[in-house]
Amino acid sequence: MFAARLAPGPRRALGLLAVWFVIAFAGPLLAPHAPGEIVDRDVFAGVSLHHWLGTDYLGRDLGSRLLWGVRYTVLICTLSTLLSCCCGIVLGIAATATSVWVERVLGRLMDGLLSIPSLLFALLVIAAAGESIPALILTMGVIYMPGSYRTSRALALRIARADYVTAALARGEGRAFVILREILPNMTGPLLSDIGLRFVYAVLLLSNLSFLGLGVQPPLVDLGSLVRENVLGLAYGAPAVVVPTLVLALLTVGINLALDGRRP
Repeated sequence: MFAARLAPGPRRALGLLAVWFVIAFAGPLLAPHAPGEIVDRDVFAGVSLHHWLGTDYLGRDLGSRLLWGVRYTVLICTLSTLLSCCCGIVLGIAATATSVWVERVLGRLMDGLLSIPSLLFALLVIAAAGESIPALILTMGVIYMPGSYRTSRALALRIARADYVTAALARGEGRAFVILREILPNMTGPLLSDIGLRFVYAVLLLSNLSFLGLGVQPPLVDLGSLVRENVLGLAYGAPAVVVPTLVLALLTVGINLALDGRRP
């Protein structure tokens, strides 16, 4: 199977991502309350039988909002990561397989994007385009595309010099055959590791934007906005601010540790 041929790190990361996807899709179906429903007069309440993670600063059920927050965080970051990595991989291979001037133009363009700090770039684009989910996905996709481009280009350049690629060209195989059958399959493992890291970076950037009030907007919620809106609960030791922070840590650190694994 495809997963069995991967290195232990990417295989663990794919398994962990699958768990988060199950939570993202199935979690809201199991939520006892709507994310914006006020269910208790007691704000920043502790754990109870009715509210298994307590309530937030408005008396809303934290467990329900957390399940919805995981959904929006995972889906937005997944779509932006797929956008950035698909574009980066296609452009990276194109820069290797086409003429030198195409590689130079793409290289200068990507270097220009990389020179702009990611958070500053996101703030500028969102301030101009508006605080919507499509704008977030597109902005984060553009931010992380140059890194994916450089990784895929470096891998493609190394593989293009291999003997089996030279043999395929000597047999008279076309450029499309060499890319699809010789270069791309041998890039799969490193590219999956890079995609996992891009996903972690996207989660952190989205959380930063939401903490600043420029991410997912009410009544929708993500993990970063859960932390921001309940930050006053730190004075009371409320679960409403501690639990979303722990979930963010589990999501990002867990995938990083899975990717760093060396033993099966």
